[in-house]
Amino acid sequence: MEGDSKPLLDPVCRGSYTDKGSTDSLDRGARRPFHVEHRNIVENEPSERVSAEASVLSSRVHYYSRLTASSDRLLSPPDHVIPCQEELYVYSPLGMAFKVTGGDGGAKNPSIITIFAIWNTMMGTSILSIPWGIKQAGFTLGIVLLISMGLLTLYCCLRVLKSPKSIRKTISTYIDTSDWEFPDVCKYYFGKFGQWSSLVFSMVSLIGAMVVYWVLMSNFLFNTGKFIYSKILYNYKLYKLIDMVCLFPNTRLPPPVICPFPDTGDHRGNSGISGLYLNTNNYGNDTSDTAVFDRWWSKTNTIPFYLIILLLPLLNFRSASFFARFTFLGTISVVYLIILVTLKAIRLGFHLEFHWLETTQFYVPEFRLLFPQLTGVLTLAFFIHNCIITLMKSNKHQENNVRDLSVAYLLVGLTYLYVGVLIFSAFPSPPLSKDCIEPNFLDNFPSSDVLVFVARTCLLFQMTTVYPLLGYLVRVQMMSQVFGKHYPSFFHVFTLNIFIVGTGVCMAKYYPNIGSIIRYSGATCGLALVFVFPSLVHMISQKRRGELSWPSAIFHSLLIVLGVANVAGQFFM
Repeated sequence: MEGDSKPLLDPVCRGSYTDKGSTDSLDRGARRPFHVEHRNIVENEPSERVSAEASVLSSRVHYYSRLTASSDRLLSPPDHVIPCQEELYVYSPLGMAFKVTGGDGGAKNPSIITIFAIWNTMMGTSILSIPWGIKQAGFTLGIVLLISMGLLTLYCCLRVLKSPKSIRKTISTYIDTSDWEFPDVCKYYFGKFGQWSSLVFSMVSLIGAMVVYWVLMSNFLFNTGKFIYSKILYNYKLYKLIDMVCLFPNTRLPPPVICPFPDTGDHRGNSGISGLYLNTNNYGNDTSDTAVFDRWWSKTNTIPFYLIILLLPLLNFRSASFFARFTFLGTISVVYLIILVTLKAIRLGFHLEFHWLETTQFYVPEFRLLFPQLTGVLTLAFFIHNCIITLMKSNKHQENNVRDLSVAYLLVGLTYLYVGVLIFSAFPSPPLSKDCIEPNFLDNFPSSDVLVFVARTCLLFQMTTVYPLLGYLVRVQMMSQVFGKHYPSFFHVFTLNIFIVGTGVCMAKYYPNIGSIIRYSGATCGLALVFVFPSLVHMISQKRRGELSWPSAIFHSLLIVLGVANVAGQFFM
């Protein structure tokens, strides 16, 4: 009689049948394709026809699969009817049969490809602000913070990566988390609050990146146009440098390094600098043509508005697949930046003096109270937590995920360290002060520099292609959550894009400081997605398994406190 209470359809036991004999195998316990015998395949072609009976049965099974949730196995075929890997076909109700070639529907990448994919994804605009961040913290403290933030963000990223699997260890019933992302994990543990808060902080990181891109594109377009105009105006000769003080006054060569904004206040970090500056408003010997050009080609007054004509239409595309083809330009740009930094360091040499606490005319202390500005930049520089689960799914050897992610973070940290240390060390002090290092270190080189002109042009083209991709991610995440559709209507999408573009234009006109924009957005999104949610998820998971210890609770609580302090430091330091 005890069997009378047993349901007619039993859920499939968790992990009952998994083919582990191949790295490209299909998890039969998680995916149960509809199968008919091979004799029902009419023709042996790449896209093979199946009989009408098989097509009808396929439609019927697809109908039954809609009666239960995707994680419910009540109407799933049993294990013994699932054929071997080489005999699996996906049958369409339209009468087509496609042979299954991979367990996850896509090719797996070796570890080296996965590592460099992570490296390429993390190498963003933050690399341009690393030298400025080291200057704000002090040379010695900056290096220590860069290494420490790299280790902390790596640990939190590992917690994010392991969070879907930790759910299956804490419950007795089966939940398929193979397709879950970190927002799904947050929703599981914290309900609607976790879902919407993770969405909000993800939007902060994406929109913050788009604002930085708009500021940088305005900067690069301005300097590129100025370089071309000057070459044309002066007939491809060494054109005169307008409103810049040459480092070598006895020569007629362009200065290798400039200090554009010496006395513009603490918001640019250039207080207390001598009179080496760029004044773009007044120049007694300007011709009328140059004055007209300066009026219509202004970095803050006109260029941000010119970009609207180019980029706003691109944001309204339904698909971003065309722009995804140019993602390789990011790798080329970063490699070129590394080469550029190396050549500049060889030319300029090293200029270092160690003053541990006192400030001098040309050097900054090794330890400064402005160090939270660097930690804010580094939070975004090492931020990949919202997409790391997706990136690691394509790794061929899943057992090496921890090792591969650690190696990727090591390469990212070494790249940041290399660029930051070389630019800071090679900055010529004297005659310029280290406080002259700009939030975008390319601004410390004149528009006439050919190597820097190439870098700005490459970065401008790369950002023009990446910007619509970021807008597409913002639209998909926001519209799907609010309206349930990726493209609800042209009006909805256009309104969202107007808001995003308007924010970028306002920041490029009134506050074009990418260092501050990066640190504010990095610390804000990092508070939730880097420090708070990964730590809370891990502690709750340990608590449910009965494995939470006092050292673990104290350590992860300290991580949360550090995240809060990182945000607070951006406003008070």
